[in-house]
Amino acid sequence: MSDTRQSDAVISWISGPVLHATTSVPFHLNEAVKVGHQQLLGEVIRINGDESVIQVYEDTTGLRPGDSVSATGSPLSVKLGPGLLGNIFDGLLRPLNTQGRYVKPGLGLDGSDKKYAFSPLIKKGDLLTRGSPFGSVHRADARPQRCMTPPNCDGRVVSIRQAGEYGEDEVLCTLDCGDRGTHELSMGHYWPVRQPRPVLHRRPIQGPLFTGQRIIDSIFPIGCGGRAAMPGGFGTGKTVLQETLAKWCDADVIIYVGCGERGNEMAGVLHDFPSLEDPRTGRPLMERTVIIANTSNMPVAAREASIYTAVTVGEYFRDMGLRVALMADSTSRWAEALREISGRLGELPGEAGYPAYLSSRQADFYERAAHVRTLSGNVGSLTIIGAVSPPSADFSEPVTTHTKRYVHCFLGLDPGRAQARFYPAIHPLQSYSHDVEALVHFWSQHGYPNWERERQRFLAFLEEQARLERMARIIGKDALPPRQQHVLLCAELINEAFLRQSAFSEVDRYCSAERQIAMMQMINRFIRLSEHAIEMNIGVESITALPVIRKLMRMGEEIGENDLDKYNDLRVELDDAFSQLTHSSKLEDETDEG
Repeated sequence: MSDTRQSDAVISWISGPVLHATTSVPFHLNEAVKVGHQQLLGEVIRINGDESVIQVYEDTTGLRPGDSVSATGSPLSVKLGPGLLGNIFDGLLRPLNTQGRYVKPGLGLDGSDKKYAFSPLIKKGDLLTRGSPFGSVHRADARPQRCMTPPNCDGRVVSIRQAGEYGEDEVLCTLDCGDRGTHELSMGHYWPVRQPRPVLHRRPIQGPLFTGQRIIDSIFPIGCGGRAAMPGGFGTGKTVLQETLAKWCDADVIIYVGCGERGNEMAGVLHDFPSLEDPRTGRPLMERTVIIANTSNMPVAAREASIYTAVTVGEYFRDMGLRVALMADSTSRWAEALREISGRLGELPGEAGYPAYLSSRQADFYERAAHVRTLSGNVGSLTIIGAVSPPSADFSEPVTTHTKRYVHCFLGLDPGRAQARFYPAIHPLQSYSHDVEALVHFWSQHGYPNWERERQRFLAFLEEQARLERMARIIGKDALPPRQQHVLLCAELINEAFLRQSAFSEVDRYCSAERQIAMMQMINRFIRLSEHAIEMNIGVESITALPVIRKLMRMGEEIGENDLDKYNDLRVELDDAFSQLTHSSKLEDETDEG
C-alpha cells in the first residue's frame, strides 16, 4: 500500500462504524484511511464537498470528534502472497493465529518473519508480461505456489535473485518498465479488494466442480467456475454441507469465509479444519485451504469487507492456473451488514430495509466467479458457493430472490428433510441447475451418455411422488392404483438409496463419478423391471417383499469405492429376483386358467 500522507482531516461526527471527517485535503472515493491514534482502517464511501463519509472496519470504541484521519493514497487493498495457504485470517486478511486472544487494533502489524524456499523461473534480460510468474515457492506445509507479477506491471528483467530462502517482503526481481521507471517485485503484492483482477478472456464451463455428493453432482451439478447458492433456514445443515464440500470437492484451493456467523460455528470450523486429512493426498487439508473468519460479534463493516477479501484471494490463486472453490457462509449476514451501515448513513431503505443497491452488490460478488484464460495464458477457475440464511426459511425474501438472479445452481435446503435427519437436506423440487447441458459431455466421457435423460426420470418420479402423497393422505396409500403405488416405491428408492448420503459414514461420505453412475443405472434398472412386473399384474406388495430391495436401499453404505464389481453382482441378483417373480406369476396364471 502507498505511504500515508498527512492531512488535517478530523472527525466531525461518528455513529458506530460510520463517521464524517472534515478536511481541506481532498480524499478519493473508496480510498483507505487510518483513523485515530490507533490507526484504525477505514474506507471513504461518500464525498460531499469538504466532508467525507468513512466506514471503519474495526471497533470504534474510544473515537470522538476531533480525532485525526489520514489518507493512504490507495484503495482498500490486501496483501497476496505465499503465506496465505494454511492460515486463518480476519475479514481484513490479518492473521488470527498470531494475534493471541484478541485481534490488535490498527494496521501496525509487523511483517511476517517467515522465510520460504524460492526458485526463479526467469533470467536476466527476459521480458516479463503482466500476471506472469517469475518464481516458484515451496513450503513444507502447503502446496507449491507461484510468485506472480501484479496484473498492472510488466517490463524487462534487470535482476533476479538466485534460488534460496527469502522473506515475503524481500525484493527478488527488478523490472525495467521503460517510461514508468523500475519496479521491484517480492513474493507478495497488494491488490484492491473491490476491483476484479483482469483476465485475457472468460471461457465456457467445460466440467463440473465435482463434490462427491450425489444429489449435487448427478442431479444439480455445479460447473467449474460457476456460481451456486445454498439457501436454508436455521438448522438445515448449510454449514455442515459447506464443510463437506470444502473437504471433498476436487478444487486445488479452498477459500472458506465465515461472514457474520455465530462464534461457536466458526470455532467448530477452526477446530476441525486443521485436523482434517485431504482425501486426495493424505496430508492435512489446511495445506490447500485459506480460512477467513469474521464472526457476528466482530465489527459489522469488516463483515461487509470480508466477502470482497475472500473473492480477491480466490482470484489470486485462480491466476496461478488453479481450480479455486470459495465457500461463503453466509451472504445473508453480509447483506445485513449492508443494511446496518445504510441505516447509519440515513439512506432511503428498500425492500425489507435493505439498501436499494443490494442487488448490484450481489451481482458484483457473484460475477467474479469464472472459468478464465489468465493473463499468463494459464486456464484457471473460481467457483463461488454462497450460503443464504433466509428468515423463517422464506425463499421469497430479498436476499434469496436477488441471489437467484445471479447463480446458475440453486440448492434449496428444506427444514422438513433436515428435521427427518435427511442429509443433504436439499429439496429436489425447490432446486435447479442451469449447468446441466454444459456437463453432458463430462458424463459421456465417464461412459454415461444417458445421464441427462435418466436424471430427468428421477426428477419426474419425485415430482409425481409429491402429488400422490397429497392424495394418499386423503384416501390412504393402499387405495391407490398399482401404478401409482409403484411410483411411490420408486421415488422412495431414489430418495433413500441415492439422494440420502451420510457425512459420517466412512463408505458413503464421498461418492465418485463411477459409483454414482453405477447406482443410477441400478435404480433405473429396477424401475424398468418393476414397471414390466406391474404390466404383468404383479402386486406392488410382492415387489416390495423382494429381499434385493433392502440391498438396493443400502448399496451406498455397503458397496464402497474399492468394490465397484459388487454392483455387477447386485445387478445379476436383481435380474434373478424379478425373473423368479415373473416366472411364478406366469405359473399362477396358467394354474388359474387350467
